[in-house]
Amino acid sequence: MMTDFTGEHTWLPIQHELSLRKLIEGSEYQEELKYDFNIKGELRHLDTNESFVFNYYKNAHEQNHKRYQALGHSITQYIYELLERVWMLQKVYIPTDATEDEPRSFFFMSKNALTSSSSLIVLLQDRGVFRAGQWGHRTIVSEGLVHGTQILFIKMALERHGGVIVLNPNDNFVDLKTEKEKLSFSARKEALTSTQSVWRIPKRGSSSPEEHTLYVWDRFISESAAKNVAFIAHGYGGLVFVDLLVQRKWEVMNKVYSVAFIDSVHNTWHQTRSDPQIQEWIQKYCREWVSSSKPLDKAVGSLMKTNCPTVSAGTEKYGLAPSCCLHAIFKYLKRALKAKTTTACRHSPVATRSSASKKRGDKKMYTD
Repeated sequence: MMTDFTGEHTWLPIQHELSLRKLIEGSEYQEELKYDFNIKGELRHLDTNESFVFNYYKNAHEQNHKRYQALGHSITQYIYELLERVWMLQKVYIPTDATEDEPRSFFFMSKNALTSSSSLIVLLQDRGVFRAGQWGHRTIVSEGLVHGTQILFIKMALERHGGVIVLNPNDNFVDLKTEKEKLSFSARKEALTSTQSVWRIPKRGSSSPEEHTLYVWDRFISESAAKNVAFIAHGYGGLVFVDLLVQRKWEVMNKVYSVAFIDSVHNTWHQTRSDPQIQEWIQKYCREWVSSSKPLDKAVGSLMKTNCPTVSAGTEKYGLAPSCCLHAIFKYLKRALKAKTTTACRHSPVATRSSASKKRGDKKMYTD
């Protein structure tokens, strides 16, 4: 059964001040895309109140696809506005040392994400055309903002953990055919000499989901004041996190207290290169929710994956998995954080003059 989040709280404050329709106006498909989100976050036609129809043109798949792409672009811009104007997240451009005319990517984070000592939640999405703040474009179109976006995850992260970082791992290239960004001569030269198409220029520091996540980790998350960081990773995002864990083993194992995977495509044995310490850490500090016919949180056996406890997401539909296990994930993270802080307090040494005089430059090693 699908959870009705709209009856629990005001999930989207001042929603009426934002309009998808205004973002669609001016495009070549403005007459064919008379859609907007209603108060429940559902995409509906302004005249008929019907759901989105993909086959608008008869026997014209390419034209229907272009219309769908135009809608997707407007939805992406709409969600960016939600993140900035409603949830007051900051848009952070990377690389931080980019020149004025160099292609840049970006991600979002809450105001005090780097300076607050409270726990920090990092959202890492699946691979696809969708951008920051989205779990899946098709799910947004068919099921609405509640199920297809990360809005409720952001809301709960801010309420219960204090800080949130919304990664943007799929924003990897500048498309010269559609984007109007000014590019430096060096950027053009790089595009012409790369193996990529001359029409696609990679964004430095974000040319792949793995590179984007590693860049944000090195320059932001690892340097944050938060001692307790948790990742929520969907689909390919799980593979990206494990890649980060392998690349920054001790840093990640010391700073990240838990990971919630959702239908992850990572492979522990292949990615970790048979590193028993990493494998043990994943088994102890991670849990995965998978699409299943079983009730929510019921154990799901797997012959292929024995990397961490695996439970049902409460739905068989891949696109609905994140929203269906939302509350279960945050209950799990709450218990995991409590367990870590309790263990830290129990193992904390009594302050003495000798302990205070120890070298502060000693490298902290991973402990339970």
